[in-house]
Amino acid sequence: MRLRILSCLLLLAVSLDAAASDLYTEINRLRAGGGNCPVARQLPPLQPQAVLERVANGLARGDELQHSLKAAGYRPTHSSALWFQGEGVGTQVVAMLAKRNYCDKLQDAAMTEIGIYLDARQIWIVMAAPFAPSVGESQQDAGERVLALVNQARAVPRHCGGTAFKAAQPLRWNKVLADSSRRHAGDMAHYNYFSHIGRDGSNPADRVLRAGYQYRATGENIAAGQMKPEDAMAAWIKSPEHCANLMNSAFTEMGVAFAVDPRSDMGVYWTQTFGRPR
Repeated sequence: MRLRILSCLLLLAVSLDAAASDLYTEINRLRAGGGNCPVARQLPPLQPQAVLERVANGLARGDELQHSLKAAGYRPTHSSALWFQGEGVGTQVVAMLAKRNYCDKLQDAAMTEIGIYLDARQIWIVMAAPFAPSVGESQQDAGERVLALVNQARAVPRHCGGTAFKAAQPLRWNKVLADSSRRHAGDMAHYNYFSHIGRDGSNPADRVLRAGYQYRATGENIAAGQMKPEDAMAAWIKSPEHCANLMNSAFTEMGVAFAVDPRSDMGVYWTQTFGRPR
């Protein structure tokens, strides 16, 4: 009798695994515009992830979505869950998903990954996109873009908060300042902090001297969370103090760098260092 029960349980587990596999296929078919789910543009298929299957399992046990995601170690930028229950739900769920309100959820372009939990009476579908910060440009390309944007900003008079600034001469690139920027951005990203004061107590002037830059004037801008040079620059322009650095005619050179660490709170950290050599 024990062997028979174990055999039945094994067959049920195999059957549920096959049903889950089929459901992944059907969901991506609907996401691609199949059945009653027309789509305006092609979307990449949702990628099954074991970690999201664990999240779905947690939901089946009564957990909340955000708590289950955190417990599984999954940090999302977007997430949602669908729940279906009832006798024979496995044979009906595809027809349910093909309804318009579910089509919209399956075709959410923000979602990239999926996990499913099912048993004889319920199905949980978790869709999410992981936190995956990326600038998408090389340090050199990003640096050149920021320098160009800074010089565009300096080419015209502007107000930074309540202070008026005249147009200023364009800045030139300085590798030492860029190296100093890279080290501070990397330190902030790796150790998950955001400050002009380094972990060793250094200030921007200390770091410039340490890098080997003898200055008559120096200053620093930092930003975090922006994944494009344009976004970092826009944040600096909006801030009166950072804008004042950008427009400061005492500066003649600059360097800028970013660092990425998905374990950090903000993901991407920027440091921009200004100088005027002795």
